[in-house]
Amino acid sequence: MTAFGSQFMPKMSLTEYRDGAWSSSQITDCDRVTLHAGAHVLHYASSVFEGLKAFKHSDGSVKLFRPDRNIARLARSSQLLHLPAVDEAQVREMIFSIVAHYAAQTPEPPGSMYVRPTHIGTEPAIGAAAAGSTSSMLYVLLSPVGDYFAGGSGGLSILVEEDYARCAPHMGVVKSGSNYASALGPILQAKQEYGAAQILFCPNGDVQETGASNFLLIDGDEIITKNLDSTFLHGVTRDSILALARDKGMQVSERALSTDELFERIAKPECEAALSGTAAVLTPVSTLIRNGKPHKVGSGLEGKTTAALRAELNAIQWGQAEDKFNWLQSV
Repeated sequence: MTAFGSQFMPKMSLTEYRDGAWSSSQITDCDRVTLHAGAHVLHYASSVFEGLKAFKHSDGSVKLFRPDRNIARLARSSQLLHLPAVDEAQVREMIFSIVAHYAAQTPEPPGSMYVRPTHIGTEPAIGAAAAGSTSSMLYVLLSPVGDYFAGGSGGLSILVEEDYARCAPHMGVVKSGSNYASALGPILQAKQEYGAAQILFCPNGDVQETGASNFLLIDGDEIITKNLDSTFLHGVTRDSILALARDKGMQVSERALSTDELFERIAKPECEAALSGTAAVLTPVSTLIRNGKPHKVGSGLEGKTTAALRAELNAIQWGQAEDKFNWLQSV
């Protein structure tokens, strides 16, 4: 089976920022780009990206899920990394045009077309460690995908890290490759030592997020997740799940959650935990590992609420349920 995100459509949409202006976008081969060896991105990690999905419906149409939220976040991330300001209208056109180009190749449910807009600094200036890149490249890749986690919707084992953060606190809100790189070493060590799929970063006991997903705790009719601040990524899937939960009459608590409270709650048989994200969708967590000891989350099985929320979101994305929130946009 092909690993998630390792297969690409042969063409991508690309534009470059030079001399104070964006070029007209073009559809070009995705297997190579040309960069100077001194490009800002290669030395100072001036790279941001997004992840969203396009879904094929039974009538053959293809719909993008909440693209405006991802485009707006890309613009904010670019600003925070001092990359040239993106033209949001142009990025939208690039996304829609390349997805339309490969509409016929969009996988049927439960698959989808993963869309990866990427913005990198290209200025050749190795003395610019304290300056933003004055030139850049923005491109949109497509990857046909299935489930992100190899286990599908089965429960994951997660290591709880209470000393270190995933990234610098002011950078958590930025979707930057450097944030993922900073978490990579601990995650690989957790896999090797504990067989954990991910790490839940909880610096000073503050439950934040895993290396690649937001974290949600479900205790009966209440769903608890960290309140929005600069320390973690404001996920579009997270926001969508919370909207569905409110619509079902659940209590949504966006607030600080300590690791002590977390472990008190997961001891309840009815408690559930899940990871949310564009790739993960809503994936159950069956075990949390603390100080080398595994703790079962609730029953240790996928919870009914997690399964119901995931199914409800998928049904909207796949065109099998009413899109009452107007989240889908036709290409």
